[in-house]
Amino acid sequence: MRFTIPPSIIERLCVSTDLLQLYGQWQQRLAEELPAAIELRHRIHAEPRLSHDEWDTARLVADALGGSDAPASSGAPEIAGASRIVRIGPSTGPSIALRGELDALPIREETNAPWSSANGAMHACGHDVHLAALVAVARAAHSLSLPGALLAVLQHSEETFPSGAYELLEAGAFEGHDVRAFLGVHLQPRLAEGIVAATAGPVNASSDEFEIVVEGRGGHAGYPHLTRDPVVALANVVVALQQIVARNVDPTRAAVLTVGTLSAGSAPNVVPGRAEARGSLRALHPDDRAFLHRRLVEVSEQVAAAHGCHAEVRLTSGEPALVNDRRLAEACEPWLAKSGFVPGEAFRSCGADDFAYYGEAGPTLMLFVGTGSGADDSPGLHHPRFLPSDLAVHHVAQAMITAALAAFQDLTEGGAAIPGATPGAR
Repeated sequence: MRFTIPPSIIERLCVSTDLLQLYGQWQQRLAEELPAAIELRHRIHAEPRLSHDEWDTARLVADALGGSDAPASSGAPEIAGASRIVRIGPSTGPSIALRGELDALPIREETNAPWSSANGAMHACGHDVHLAALVAVARAAHSLSLPGALLAVLQHSEETFPSGAYELLEAGAFEGHDVRAFLGVHLQPRLAEGIVAATAGPVNASSDEFEIVVEGRGGHAGYPHLTRDPVVALANVVVALQQIVARNVDPTRAAVLTVGTLSAGSAPNVVPGRAEARGSLRALHPDDRAFLHRRLVEVSEQVAAAHGCHAEVRLTSGEPALVNDRRLAEACEPWLAKSGFVPGEAFRSCGADDFAYYGEAGPTLMLFVGTGSGADDSPGLHHPRFLPSDLAVHHVAQAMITAALAAFQDLTEGGAAIPGATPGAR
């Protein structure tokens, strides 16, 4: 896993001997914290809590942060939902924020691990690993001399709406902390173990939901000429919608329109008066997102009208696209190499993460840590058998430290202050 560091990378790392010393000290302390972090991972995994009900998980993690040689959890009251923020390092001045997600998914676990969940919920997206790694990194940092404060953000409700990240920003949770960067790390089974991707630009898509209701005129199935069939109209709407991305969006720019549910009628010999569809829209670029919104309405209304029916479209906006700050991504790469990770190619996906909301308050950086085994049938995220090894706790913690060092490097080199750190402030 380790290789010779090119001289160009060494030159970039040597801009600050203080940061290099901090790196070595942080790594040493991290090694001491990992055994307890792995035990914590098992406890979190065995006792998952769903979005907006993560109080027990928040207390467990906050207590783990508040050990004999770590920041006290008493200084981390709930801010929004079950979320807490623990500040480590200088009590005033600039800071960087490092997030861990508290919530699990409504999935019945099938891993058969000794510490698997038995309550019908599951940490099938790696949040147990993220939280355990965050605790290890934060506890390791407590005795270090940091060039700025580190905010350990225990965030509720990443998986559902209303989003925990949005609610934290709306509550003004970061006011007074002078946050200069928001950092996150996520497991990614589509990348091989040992690879970490630090990709500049958009890395996760925006995510919106829609509902289409087509109203027609119901009647007897034997007299279709007396009806206006909303089922046929909606079926043609669904087919036409697939052409929006295929024929209107630049094929080098990712976008997805998915119809996930269809419902109509209650009897085989009756033409219903109403048919409904629900689905999602995803795009990596804001202009494509706006275009999809507009065309979804136009196509639905016009195709339904061509069949003598009326369509109403309801759009629910979700997370924006997650965009990594280029300066932070580039600063992170030499630290990743020094940590022994294999540099990953640019990684982007149409998955969504509410971490994107932090981009409305300041520069963001999301790293993706590979857990893939190379097997085509290995379980992915949100799968009932997704269970990365405990080594993932170490890898995620290492990636968190590299992201923090990149942000501290940017801070010491004169990164600009962020006014207010509230939605829309950037």
